[in-house]
Amino acid sequence: MKKIALIMIISLFFSCNSSAQKTETKTKETFDITKTEAEWKAQLSAEQYHVLREAGTERPFSSPLDKNYEKGVYHCAACDTPLFKSEHKFDSGTGWPSFDRVIEGNVAFGTDTKIGYTRDEEHCATCGGHLGHVFNDGPRETTGKRHCINGDALKFVPAEG
Repeated sequence: MKKIALIMIISLFFSCNSSAQKTETKTKETFDITKTEAEWKAQLSAEQYHVLREAGTERPFSSPLDKNYEKGVYHCAACDTPLFKSEHKFDSGTGWPSFDRVIEGNVAFGTDTKIGYTRDEEHCATCGGHLGHVFNDGPRETTGKRHCINGDALKFVPAEG
């Protein structure tokens, strides 16, 4: 009986260490703009560095860009790449700037499993800075997507005129 109990405990131990729970080895992506950690820290505020380089998240409703509805373009705060147009911004009520589409080719996508489930991560295609995540609960009359973006990752450039 002790042998059966021992076999069951060993089986349970190995089943809890399944390959689904092991972290994946990611290949290092290369971007047109690359800098050292020290260079990014010197260029970005502490909040921007946390979001863009450490894939952090700002507090909801903390960014003035959440309620900004001026005409213009939202750029990457790290490398100035245009990412989102103001006409594609909407109030999602989540506390983060939200858009229903990206400027094609300037935003790249990946997978994020840091909080226990899979989310579609967005990052700048030029420098690799973390922007936020995309969800399928956006406006149905357009794309159905909600690009939920950290305001600290963005720089707003008003339209001229």
